Amino acid sequence: MSASDGLLTETADVLLAALERADDGIVIVDSAHRITHFNAAAERIWKLARADVLGRDADLLTLKCLQADPVAEFRDEIGLVRRDGSRIRAAISVSSLASGGVTHHVVFARDVTAEAERRARIALLDAVSDQTNRAVLITDPGLNIRYTNAAFTALFGYTAAEAEGRRATDLLAGRHTKRSLLTTIGRRLIKGGPGGEAEVLIYTKDGEEIWVSARVDAFRDRKGRLRHIFALLDDITETRQLRSLQQLIMGALADEVPIGEIADRLCRRVEEIAPEIVCSLLHVDAAGLVHPLGGPSLPDDYSRALDGVAIGPDVGSCGTAAFYGEPVLAIDLDTDPRWQPYKAMPLAIGLRACWSTPVKAKDGRVIATFAFYYREPRAPSNWHRRIVEACVDLAAFAIERKEARAEIARLAYHDILTGLPNRAQLRHLITTAIDACPTGSHVALAFLDVDHFKDVNDTLGHAAGDELLIQLAQRLREQIGPEDMLGRLGGDEFVILLPQRNAERAERVAAGITEALAAPFRLGSRQLQMSASIGISLYPDHATDIDTLMQQADAAMYMAKQAGRSTHRLFSAEMNGLTEQRLALIAALRRAIAEGALSLSYQPQIRSCDGAVHGVEALARWHDAELGDVSPARFIPLAEDCGLIEQIGLWSVREACRQMASWRRAGLEIPCVSVNLSPINFRNVTLAARLKDILAEHDLPADALMLEITEGAFMQDSVAALETMNAIRKLGVGLSVDDFGTGYSSLSRLAHLPIRELKIDRSFMRDIEKDAGALAIATAVVRVGQGLGMTVVAEGVETEGQRRTLAELGCDVVQGFLYSPALPPVAFERWLIEYCAEQATAMLGRLDVAPAGRDAMKRSA
Repeated sequence: MSASDGLLTETADVLLAALERADDGIVIVDSAHRITHFNAAAERIWKLARADVLGRDADLLTLKCLQADPVAEFRDEIGLVRRDGSRIRAAISVSSLASGGVTHHVVFARDVTAEAERRARIALLDAVSDQTNRAVLITDPGLNIRYTNAAFTALFGYTAAEAEGRRATDLLAGRHTKRSLLTTIGRRLIKGGPGGEAEVLIYTKDGEEIWVSARVDAFRDRKGRLRHIFALLDDITETRQLRSLQQLIMGALADEVPIGEIADRLCRRVEEIAPEIVCSLLHVDAAGLVHPLGGPSLPDDYSRALDGVAIGPDVGSCGTAAFYGEPVLAIDLDTDPRWQPYKAMPLAIGLRACWSTPVKAKDGRVIATFAFYYREPRAPSNWHRRIVEACVDLAAFAIERKEARAEIARLAYHDILTGLPNRAQLRHLITTAIDACPTGSHVALAFLDVDHFKDVNDTLGHAAGDELLIQLAQRLREQIGPEDMLGRLGGDEFVILLPQRNAERAERVAAGITEALAAPFRLGSRQLQMSASIGISLYPDHATDIDTLMQQADAAMYMAKQAGRSTHRLFSAEMNGLTEQRLALIAALRRAIAEGALSLSYQPQIRSCDGAVHGVEALARWHDAELGDVSPARFIPLAEDCGLIEQIGLWSVREACRQMASWRRAGLEIPCVSVNLSPINFRNVTLAARLKDILAEHDLPADALMLEITEGAFMQDSVAALETMNAIRKLGVGLSVDDFGTGYSSLSRLAHLPIRELKIDRSFMRDIEKDAGALAIATAVVRVGQGLGMTVVAEGVETEGQRRTLAELGCDVVQGFLYSPALPPVAFERWLIEYCAEQATAMLGRLDVAPAGRDAMKRSA
């Protein structure tokens, strides 16, 4: 063998040894498609022994790339099914070698199953990462970006390609980014410490500010060495930063922090999350003047210069925004025409631009302006606009709450109708006047009560009454001096505080008021003549404490009423006894109602045509263990004054219905019971429903009940009262007008109201037989009733002559002492039995006379 042959043989042996030691499986296939080489790595990949493979057909390897004819170059990663049925992922490369006219195919195979699985996991993790809404950022230890996800791109605008390789701080940090926070965390990671979280302002590709919460940690190798830094970034611009503004405002309001301090806190917080701006909040009052509320970063002299400036079309940014109700942007204060008269001060402190937004109340009023100042000419960023959107609503809420609390405070101390100080404020004013009263001087206190004011409400309605009180308050103001104070206690009661006035001077004021009230008041087309009763007490002559002083003025006012009204009285010691009597009577009446001490007596109503019982009227009576019998003329007006009349009216209906049911069960058939109600009862919209319940409770038909009302109740303009009357008549309960002819009735109104009965007042009965005027009125009432299809009842009939006159007029029913006074139930039962017996006897007598007369006529014939 030659040297060259030996060298070739040696080289071949070296190559075969190299192929045998290769990590990749190497298979050589000859031109006959037989396997001529199969190394150890190939045995492992295909799980085939070399002895079982060499010399066999290459199809044994299940490689489709070798089955083509001719076999082409091939390089790919394929799934390989091995002889034992297992599957692997293999990287296959096929090359062709030609030598001496013979072609061999060399197959290189590598098991990449583990690598493929790792790639699949990475792809899956990458897909998951791209699905999350949290931005993911991975860097090397030098903070050079190695990976970003889709959320990162969406949030900051950089694609993965644009971000990769860039230093993270260079890419995202800006003018107001606190780099020290991230640097501190990075150093800690490099030293092997834990990661951390930070809230930091960073910037997008377009330069927009975004507040993020960055959770930063490390990837380390098995030896603990830092390999990568990763960060999860959450956009907290709205969820935390803007919400912090809301929490700040709500917390301050809950703590009752003054509005100025709230505005300053809001501005400071805004300047923390938007460091490039200077914030200002101005209040706009009802007169259109601005007043600084918050602006801690503005110089005091600048804020003072703004105070009281009127809004207008060219008054800087804030004044113009408030005037038009629209945001106003001045990009350059130096050149903006709206700023020319005002630019010197802001330019002097380095402010070059201003963006102002109006703050509006729920009703559309501009109540403030919220402004951002900038230190360079510029427009607001999207982040700034989002801040303003949140702050405008928060500022509106805070200011409206302040206004509401101020209004509540005003309402707490002022009368809503007249705007005068109310009872609570009057006590403070009186205390202040007494404390300031010099030694030897006096403070006069005048109580004023409008005479017959209730008639106005009952006749013309509460709207007219309110208008009268407003006019009255204005007229009273005109009669007192600038140092005097006028207040309203409630209803038609007023108080006049007269500092440093003795009795004589106070009485002159009262006389002047009486004279001023003599002029008529105009309510729409009506003119009303009104007057007032005034009581005066003096400090310190009559009392040294407020409560006693007020009680004494009240007592003197009641004395003025008893003196005939439209006058005044100065308190005297004798008045105390009378006041105490009235208070004691009110207390006793309340006890009587609570303890069921009131009772009803019943007066019969008789039909004129046949003498039959038409019904009964139930009349309230009060017998007190100490006071004895108290007249209705005394306790009914008292009940109206102290607010008990509605309660008495409903009690009367219930008791009358109970008694009627009891009589009917006993066989006493009384057609109807009449009960007197106050106009106040008819203002209660639930009256008809309560009547229905009472009738049902006692199993009475609706026509068994008649309600008597005064003319004032149906003449008033109260819609509620008219609706209540219609509901009652729809129920079937009758309505009767009591004391008809003594009020201000309108016949046209009467014709359209659900009235079933008219009652002629007893005052016309006394002289009906001899007084032509009384007879004419009675005749007119009867004719009106007949024309409207109503039953007419005459009260106060005491003589047979009166009864006969009324019968001749056609009056349907009479009631009075001629038949019986009002009687307690048991006494009325006896009267009814006796009266019915008399009626039956009289009827039998008439029947007996009739046959005897016929016989006499026959005999004469």
